[in-house]
Amino acid sequence: MALTVVKTSALSGTITNAQLAGSIDLTSKVTGTLPTANGGTGATSFTAGITEYDEWLVTSSFTDDADPISSNWARNAANTFDKIGTGMSQSSGIFTFPETGIYKVEFFGRCAQGSTGERDIAAYIQKTVNNSSYDEASATESSIYKNGGSWFQSFYQAATIDVTSTTNRKVRFKIAVNQSSTETQCSGTLSSTGAKFTRLGDT
Repeated sequence: MALTVVKTSALSGTITNAQLAGSIDLTSKVTGTLPTANGGTGATSFTAGITEYDEWLVTSSFTDDADPISSNWARNAANTFDKIGTGMSQSSGIFTFPETGIYKVEFFGRCAQGSTGERDIAAYIQKTVNNSSYDEASATESSIYKNGGSWFQSFYQAATIDVTSTTNRKVRFKIAVNQSSTETQCSGTLSSTGAKFTRLGDT
């Protein structure tokens, strides 16, 4: 690999340790591709990987619609993992991002109904770009028919959110059912219904 040393004084032949005065200013005096030196461990001054990741759960089950799910949110305490980075903040079901960037937002849940017949569930990730009005960023809808006993239905969806402003761009989550007795099952110790947030990169 090519390595160019920018000379600050006349040098000829082999460059000795004395001529280098013990070091080279790699910031301003060396150009080109720098290989790992003998015995070196490579670059260590950069941060790699995911810089923000957070999980939140709805801790108490509820019936009927929730537009949005505005209460009983808590950071996932079911595992020893807490979060990566600063983490999300939440108020009345509205989630604020810790910094700008491109985020993957995931919404998952489980619903149950004890009676027979057809039951519909719709789940939404909603976003705002002005910290006021919301529209759907992602939606799922499903139905299931059972002749007897209880039925259960799980849902999952994801949306990519371009957070150019942590003040104006936020998300919230909505559940809509066609029977008011349909229950969205939640837990503070089990990942039943909740959301995940991953920062993918810069906006």
